[in-house]
Amino acid sequence: MITLISQNKYILAALLVLFTATDYFCGTTGKIAGTVTDAKTKELLIGVNIQVTGTRYGGVSDAEGNFFIINLPPGVYEIKASYIGYSQVNIKNVRVSVDQTSRLDIELASETLQLNSIVVTSQAPIVRKDLTSTENKISADDIAMLPVEDVAGVVNLQAGVVDGHFRGGRGGEVKYLIDGVSVNDALSGQSALTAEVNSIQELQVLTGTFNAEYGEALSGVVNQITKIAGENYAGSLTAYAGDYISSHKDVFQNIDNVSPTAIHNVQGTFSGPVPGTGDYLKFFLSGRYVYDDGYMYGKRKFNPSDSSNFSANNPAEWYVGATGDNKYASMNYNRRGTLQAKLQYKLGGGKGLVLNTMMQNQEYKEYNHSYRLNPDGDYTNHQNNSLVSLSYTHVFNKSIFLDALASYVNTDFKRYVFENPLDERYVNPDRLKDVSGNAFLTGGTQNWHFYHTSTIKTAKIDITSQLNQLHEMKSGFEFNLHTLRYKDLQIVIDANSNYKPSMPKDGTFNYNVYTNHPVQFAYYLQDKIELDYLVVNIGARFDLFQPDAKVLKDPDNIGVLDDLTPAYPDSLFTTATAKYQISPRLGISYPMSDKGAIHISYGHFFQVPPFEYLYKNPNFRIPLTGDYPQNIGTSIGNADLKPQQTTMYEIGLQQELFPGFGTTVTAYYKDIRNLLGTEIHIKNEFKKYAKFVNRDYGAVSGFTLSFEKQFADGFGAGIDYTYQVAKGNASDPNDAYNKAQASPPVEANKQLVFLDWDRRHSINFSLTLGETTDYIASFIGRFGTGLPYTPSLQNQRVGLENSDNKPTMINVDFYYTKFLQLDGYKLAVFLKIYNLFDTENELNVFGDTGRSGYTLDLTRAQEAPRGVNTLADYYTRPDFYSAPRQVILGASIDF
Repeated sequence: MITLISQNKYILAALLVLFTATDYFCGTTGKIAGTVTDAKTKELLIGVNIQVTGTRYGGVSDAEGNFFIINLPPGVYEIKASYIGYSQVNIKNVRVSVDQTSRLDIELASETLQLNSIVVTSQAPIVRKDLTSTENKISADDIAMLPVEDVAGVVNLQAGVVDGHFRGGRGGEVKYLIDGVSVNDALSGQSALTAEVNSIQELQVLTGTFNAEYGEALSGVVNQITKIAGENYAGSLTAYAGDYISSHKDVFQNIDNVSPTAIHNVQGTFSGPVPGTGDYLKFFLSGRYVYDDGYMYGKRKFNPSDSSNFSANNPAEWYVGATGDNKYASMNYNRRGTLQAKLQYKLGGGKGLVLNTMMQNQEYKEYNHSYRLNPDGDYTNHQNNSLVSLSYTHVFNKSIFLDALASYVNTDFKRYVFENPLDERYVNPDRLKDVSGNAFLTGGTQNWHFYHTSTIKTAKIDITSQLNQLHEMKSGFEFNLHTLRYKDLQIVIDANSNYKPSMPKDGTFNYNVYTNHPVQFAYYLQDKIELDYLVVNIGARFDLFQPDAKVLKDPDNIGVLDDLTPAYPDSLFTTATAKYQISPRLGISYPMSDKGAIHISYGHFFQVPPFEYLYKNPNFRIPLTGDYPQNIGTSIGNADLKPQQTTMYEIGLQQELFPGFGTTVTAYYKDIRNLLGTEIHIKNEFKKYAKFVNRDYGAVSGFTLSFEKQFADGFGAGIDYTYQVAKGNASDPNDAYNKAQASPPVEANKQLVFLDWDRRHSINFSLTLGETTDYIASFIGRFGTGLPYTPSLQNQRVGLENSDNKPTMINVDFYYTKFLQLDGYKLAVFLKIYNLFDTENELNVFGDTGRSGYTLDLTRAQEAPRGVNTLADYYTRPDFYSAPRQVILGASIDF
């Protein structure tokens, strides 16, 4: 930290001056603004009182009849407008969304013309005049009408998103937030913690350029705003059960063994005021437990301790030791439990003091085809996540409020077969070599243990200042202190340990431990200018990163020491330097009329690579022989990596075609630089290893066309089409190393090729029918052309990289719920069917046929070891297909 300050004292001094002279903002609230006029004369009215019913939020119209109400949490509100000599107006169903201005123009009638108060129902506009880049906001009501189970299911329905890849970006380029707190695992870059859908008030998905308040993301932002308690007690309880029901038993073994509880879920919420505290202290509780037994099963023909011998030339002399019980075992189950508790203490006119805690525990397996007959020998993953945040909102006046936030996010990940590394059920790694070729493993265990703990402590201040009716200034800073603790080890079982499990020697290539404390700081300044004929979002962001690590001066020096040397001399290292960037952002919306608007946007975006690539292989040991998982022993980290950078451009049109029905057209382009890649080094003239560097690059272009019919009068629908071309020199950061290891070696790409997730054409559609007091039926459909693959024959490439395409994919999900009233409670019985038509979508293919169900290897003169499996068994790949039909039946009650 001292090094960071000394290297950047002038920058920090300038930031301090700037910080003390500006205002601050946090992207978890929205705004209502509009004008009040006389209904008959159209004259502007001054001093009209505008109140958000049931809250302390409100405003007063100024000398030009304008008013605004800021700092509103997302939700649906009723607005009351009152003025002496005029009838009161109550406007219902006013929706407020994050980072959005909800326009509300009010007309008041004289009491001489209207004696009673007027009730008006507001309808959300099709065209958002302040939209300056692509974003989608999905409310709790919208989510409740869709067949989705988690946030990922909602996100993947958005135009431009392909299996978590936003507009052609790599995985890990999206920032995930829960109530303003980043929940990405810094080590892997992926989302570590997710809010359950029953606790979400609004989900904001940014797939285009985004404002300066959002950083550490190259491709998009997913902002999860969870619910807060209301004035009265409220709760819900939901339970369901089901299973996968499919006719494709030729691909998915054991799929015909239907169990009504193979999938089961219980979730609920409860909220309201704390007894005895009036309306000053409120609570919100949410919980969920869900278990999914999966659809890919292994058959326990072998136990990990079993062995086989096929070395004899005469097959009659082969030995197969099988002691398993031949029962089916799930190889892709998932168990998750989530608890959230939120406590809100009302202070002043804002949200006040909010304490938010969340815990999420997950246990799951990832299918490994080699272990299909020895399922107990493969890894199980365990992940425990927790979040604690304390936020305070202070309202200075109706125009300025401050948000202060302190948070702690912890991710604890473990991967192993047995928890105790010295468990005697671990066996000699030679058992994994008993078979080769087209055969499943007949014994053996995965003998590595992986542990990592990632902790982020955050301090954040944001202020919003509505300077006048035109300018909303936003600014803020964020400080993140990371603590990374990592350990991987290979259990040693050999003659030296008397063939008993033992620990490797500390500091060797198969025992890696590190603890690092990287630091991040960010500051942004932003102005939203709202004119009648133009809306401008302009801002800039400063990001600073201090890696807290050493780097090798010359990676080739890694070969000067043998594996018995306790440490490298300090003279071989230097300290990694701090990295920083200033990222300008600009978005403009031009409302052509009250029914149409054009927007353009541009921005620079900055993201530090996932920390695992900075600190990997801390001992800088490269073994001369052996095969190791996850590139252990074949690559070294680089704490001096530069941040990855993207420049994005976007232009779009919104147009209302009919009341409640509109269309959007958006075109975009991304220039991607400094992506993570590898450079090759050679030890002892033959052992290749890789160092991570900034060498990869890419470019993405495309457009989307969407139509939306808002849900009204029992009908709602939407459809979007995306055309996209995603190219880069590599899809995987390890691409250059993997090609160097091929036989024969393949030169790394110097030209752009189609990326693995380049889906040229995709269509999403949704259809919702019914009434929320009677029934709801909804369909979600997705169509996409096939992703690219590289043609090959007998594991040798016979075409250009990613020069052919897999088959198209299509999927339809269905949801039906029937609402009932039971003693004043709202009861619902529902049915959800995922993959309604049980479509076999081919996600992975054999390189020689381009199909999942057939390979030319079946026609070659070869055989599998008798007594283990047939060739047809081995080349039947359930993991090459999407999930089969899933049917669940459940009920819920609101009280």
